[in-house]
Amino acid sequence: MSAADRARDALSRLVDASAAERVLISTAALVLSVLIGAALVLVAGRMTTCTAGEAVYYLGVGFCYDPVVVFDRLFLGALGDPLSGGWSPNGQFAVTLRETTLLIFTGLSVALAFRAGIFNIGTQGQMVVGALATALGVLWASSLVSGALGTVLLIPFGLLVGAVFGGLYGAVPGLLKAYADANEVITTIMLNFIATGVALYLVSGIFKDPNSAANQTVPLPEFAQFPALLFGARQDFSVVALGFGLLAVAGLYYVLEHTAFGYDVRTSGVQPEAAEYGGVDAKRTVVASLSLSGALGGIAGAMYVMMVLGTFQTGIPAYGFDGITVSILAGNNPLGVGVAALLFGVLKSGTTVVQFATDVPPQLVGVLRGLIILFVAMPEFFRLLARGLPGTGSKPEAVATDGGTAADRGGETDE
Repeated sequence: MSAADRARDALSRLVDASAAERVLISTAALVLSVLIGAALVLVAGRMTTCTAGEAVYYLGVGFCYDPVVVFDRLFLGALGDPLSGGWSPNGQFAVTLRETTLLIFTGLSVALAFRAGIFNIGTQGQMVVGALATALGVLWASSLVSGALGTVLLIPFGLLVGAVFGGLYGAVPGLLKAYADANEVITTIMLNFIATGVALYLVSGIFKDPNSAANQTVPLPEFAQFPALLFGARQDFSVVALGFGLLAVAGLYYVLEHTAFGYDVRTSGVQPEAAEYGGVDAKRTVVASLSLSGALGGIAGAMYVMMVLGTFQTGIPAYGFDGITVSILAGNNPLGVGVAALLFGVLKSGTTVVQFATDVPPQLVGVLRGLIILFVAMPEFFRLLARGLPGTGSKPEAVATDGGTAADRGGETDE
């Protein structure tokens, strides 16, 4: 067997791997990345200077950086030190859950588009549009209601505004792809710049807070923001927002796996020609998929405004681009997005802890974080890539001409 045949056989096994096998592969990749990262920490520790009292010793050799401490801070530090006793949900654990909540929505946004065979690189722009629309819409509506009733009404209203405007912005590249055959990668990237530029223009002029030197809108009143249940008011996190995120994970999974729209999305992503032959309206599916994808990105923007900042401010962190990594880590599975978002949230939060708790340079911490993401994501990346190669994986699911699968007709196939 040639090297090419062995590589194709390995890719086939990876494509056909069960969920349990994929979890084991990702776990093994995580462990391997930690081991390699520990070696890098030790090497870096030999290349710097420190006193004998500050050094740690392994096999009689002194090192200035201790990999055990580094990875302890990276993972357990991000969880608020649950093994140290006297654990509190406030502090760094709240930061981790805050990052996780936002990454759930951006990860779901990218995953939905990817499942439809569409590369939506525009979640960041859709998040910006949703965030600005939410800030302005909720600020206007907050003048009509107040108190606890205002909170109950304004939170769903803000999420709806973010979803609508994010969805409309996502529909733009969908229409361009469906009816003008425009490449969605190019259009979504360009629309990111347009969203950022227009938002900067509006917030630095028309909608600028006159009492702030920053480019931001007028802050939302307290009752128009997510309530800080179980967590301190200064943690910029609400368990209510996380609950919405978990509902979104379950809801999108159900939509993709148990509805006619989900069938259209899945078959369009795997077998677009067969899907059209089976009665799927490809153009409508493209527009609908990118619209819903943009809506999820818009909700992430709404969360950022109503949970984290309490206002819209230019310079929103790159959660949309992080969502691409989260989606790949999850294999574009909505259920996996929740787990991948938690891992990514831990790494983002733990990076800050390592920088404050150790003398390890931030550049090295960034390398460790990137190494973990790279190793965990690579198996799923190669699996998704191999699905599009001829001769890899099992035989694709047959598509019926009435818009159903062969399994829907009792397992019969046309051969």
